This record gives sequence, C-alpha cells and structure tokens, in this order.
Amino acid sequence: MMESKQILAIIYCRVSSLKQKTVGGGLASQETRCREFARMKGYDIVAVFSDDVSGGLTDRPGIKAALAFLRKNRNKQIRFLIDDVSRLARSLQAHLELRQAIMGAGGILESPSIEFGEDSDSLLVENLLASVSQHQRQKNAEQTKNRMKARIQNGYCVLARPPVGFKYERVAGHGKLLKRNEPVASIIQQALEGYASGHFGSKAEVTAFLQNNPLFPRGRSGNVPHERTNQILNQCLYAGYVEAPNWGVARRNGQHEGLISAHTFKKIQERLEGGCYAPRRKNLNQDFPLRGFVECADCGTPLTACWSKGSHSRHPYYLCPKKGCNSYGKSIRREKMEGEFESLLGAVKPHEGVFSVARKLFADLWQRRIDLAEEQSGALAAKLAKTEKQIGQLLDRIMESGVPSVISAYERRIQKLEEEKLILQDRIAETTHPKSSFEDTLRTALEFLSNPWILWRSERLEDKQIVLKLAFADRLRYSRETGLRTANLAFPFKVLGALAGGNLEMAHPRGFEPLASAFGGQRSIQLSYGCNLAS
Repeated sequence: MMESKQILAIIYCRVSSLKQKTVGGGLASQETRCREFARMKGYDIVAVFSDDVSGGLTDRPGIKAALAFLRKNRNKQIRFLIDDVSRLARSLQAHLELRQAIMGAGGILESPSIEFGEDSDSLLVENLLASVSQHQRQKNAEQTKNRMKARIQNGYCVLARPPVGFKYERVAGHGKLLKRNEPVASIIQQALEGYASGHFGSKAEVTAFLQNNPLFPRGRSGNVPHERTNQILNQCLYAGYVEAPNWGVARRNGQHEGLISAHTFKKIQERLEGGCYAPRRKNLNQDFPLRGFVECADCGTPLTACWSKGSHSRHPYYLCPKKGCNSYGKSIRREKMEGEFESLLGAVKPHEGVFSVARKLFADLWQRRIDLAEEQSGALAAKLAKTEKQIGQLLDRIMESGVPSVISAYERRIQKLEEEKLILQDRIAETTHPKSSFEDTLRTALEFLSNPWILWRSERLEDKQIVLKLAFADRLRYSRETGLRTANLAFPFKVLGALAGGNLEMAHPRGFEPLASAFGGQRSIQLSYGCNLAS
C-alpha cells in the first residue's frame, strides 16, 4: 500500500503597525493557531510570511513573498493558512483581489475560523465577513480621528512623535503632555528668538547655528537639513499653541508650556512672509570675516576677497569687484585691513569709569520700563476684555442668524478675534514680571560694551559677525590710500563715548549757560540718575 502524499502549507500573519509587531504578541498568536490547525489537518508547514501594515492595502512585502512562493510551487497545491478573514484584508475589494491572486498562484485558502468554498452560500458568508472587517477598520479610523480631534480641541498635541525639543511625559489629569527636552529645547528657543529679533539674518544662518551646535540632533547625512529649519520656524507648538487645520481645529492655546512667546512667534511669521534671504557666498568664511561688511571708498561696493597664488605660497587679499571703479581688482592685504579694523575696535573700548555712570542710567531706565510695563498690562487687560466682549456679541449674532454665508463670515471674524485674544493673553503674561533680574540682563551687555575686541578674537565666524552687527550702525568704508574711514558706531557706543568725553548735558529751559547761585558761584546740573556729570 502506497503512503499518502504529504500536503504542504504556508502561514500568513498580519498586524496593523510596527508597534503591534514589536510590542504585542499578535503575530505569534496567529502563527500558533495556524500551526495547531495544520497539525489537526496533517499539513506540513514549509514557510511563514508576515506583514505589519494596514489591511486596507494589497501592496505588502509579506503577501508578495507568499504569492511568489505559491507561483514557484504551483503544482503542489499548497494551503494558504490565515488565522481570520480580517488578517488577509480589511477591505472587501482588497480581499477579493488577494483571494483571486492566491487561487491564480495555485494556492488553496484555508482558516481555522471559516471554511472557504466556491458555492453561493460560502461566498456570501465570506463576503459578509470581509465587509464586516472593512466596516470595523473604517469605524476604528473614525473613532480614532474623532478622539484625536477632541483632544486637540482641548489643547493637547496628538502627534505620534513630538517635535524636536519636546518629549511626552505622563501628567496626572492630562495624560501624555509635551515637556521641554533639554538641552535641545534651549537650543531651539535661542534659534527662534534670534531669528525673530533679527540676530539671524536669514533661515540659512539659523541652519548654520543649529549645525554648529554639537548637541542638536542631525539627519542621516550628519547635517541639519534646511527643511528641518523650515519646520521649526513654522511650528506653532513652540509658541504654546495647538492646531489641526485639516480637521477644522483653529489655532488655540495648548495645555503645554511653549518655548517662545506668542509675540515672538508672530514676528517670526512676519519675517518669513516678508522673505529673508542671504546671498550665497563661497568665500564668506573664517578666512575673510570682513567680506561684505567693508565697502570700497571710491564706489561704495562691498569688497570681495580671495586667495592669490604666489610663487611659493598663497596670499589673502580684499578687493573691489565693480568694473569701472578706480580700485577695481586692486588688492588690499588682509593683514593691513584687518589690523586697522582691530585698532578701531580697541579705540571703541570706553573708559572704565564710564560704567558706574552707565549702570545708574540703565538701572533708572530698567525701573521706568517696569513701571511702563505695569501701565501697558492694564491697557492690554482692558483690550482683552473688549475682545472677549466682541466675541460674545458675534456668538449671539450667529445664534440669531439663519443665513449660512453670514454665519460663515461671523465665524471667520471670531477666529481672528480668538487669535488676537491669544496674543493679548501672552503679552499680559510677558509684561507682568521681567524674565530675568536687572543684574543678569545687564551683565552680558556690559561685558560686550566694555571690550568688543575680545569677542572679535574668537575663532568662531558667528562671534565675529555678531561684533559687526552690534558695534556698527553701517558698513565701514575703506580707501586704499587712507585706510578705514570714520566709522558710524552703534548707538550704545555713541552714548558711552559721549559720557567718556564729558560732553553730555541735560537741556534746560534757560539754555546751557551755567546757573549763578545766590553766592555768586556756578552750580552744575544734577541729573535725576543721582550722578553729577559736571563734577
């Protein structure tokens, strides 16, 4: 008597996501059930295939490999085992396509949950189960979307992965809440505030700042892509907002604490809409830090720079690039120009005795700003109350109106008022208390004002560019015959220079003539800052 031929079978398992594959045990339980079914049937399992994608798709690597295996062994009538109809597909169309593909490859579909057949009753049950699986998938998607939308409306972020600089932490009463992820959060905050204030002149400078910080995460190439910078500059989560325009959820205050203020975020968007671009310069680097900042005295064109190759070595030069200029193409030795510039920076250094006066001036100004902030806070609170009243009035009009176009116009107006309300609330919070103390705020500024030459001697190109931006109000002009022209210093250095020169006096209704005292002498004018400048 001849032995019966062994029937071969393969197993196909599927879960909906990679997380279910790595965390859950769905694939293992499906395989175990199919192996038990094969043992009872006497089948020999020769291969197992799996996928971790949605059942609404037919283009899956696991199902492709299984079909290829069936075609390769078409004459063996291999059984194609699945745990349930929903594991093959969660779409009626996808189920029918895969069912036909399995049959066309020579396979026979079987399952411990249902007996597949070709008669009308079996096909009806099979199609009903496939339709139910499709309905469950669609219902799950609807429920997930509705719950995520409701959570956004309550001010929570629902992104699977938080934006760079944030992390999720479980907080009682909130669930998963965005929290600062240091030190990246502080790096992004510095980048955003720098772009809003104009410290970074373009998005390219922001990218360079992030690229040069070793603590900032990079892409696969080891660089910070420009698209990452665009995402950071446009991400409202950093301002403490949440939104989902695709789901009809307008921007609103989030439950998390932002990295920057609403006012700062608005300034960023205004700069982005205005378009801030910096020209690409191949030789704008550490070798020529003054390139683009020093102009030709003859024509006013910013000087370019290059390395000139000599017989034994290369030599750095600055030169005018404008044709027709008397200085066109005529080289200026780098050490000569930069030496004169460093001498200029050394001369900018104010006298040490000036800072005691400057500190008193700044302290008085600081207190005046605090008093002004309190007044502004009251004015902003009144404006906020007016805005809330307008929103309430528009809501009443919506309830009374029955015209869709009018209601839509009211809703757009309410959305704009809500955005204004968020900004007002943020500005009130900002003006209530200073972000830092007077000493902490003043220390860094005075260190730079005391000697900008120290920062210029830094090896970082960014530090040198900061000196150029903060120490001078305009570009410098350089003549090949006379050297650097008179520099237009930034306002703080002008003030310190005036203090050091002793030519600062307060205007008086009777003019600047000394006032005669009752004793026939002259008395100086005492400033309200508590320091006698005439002495």
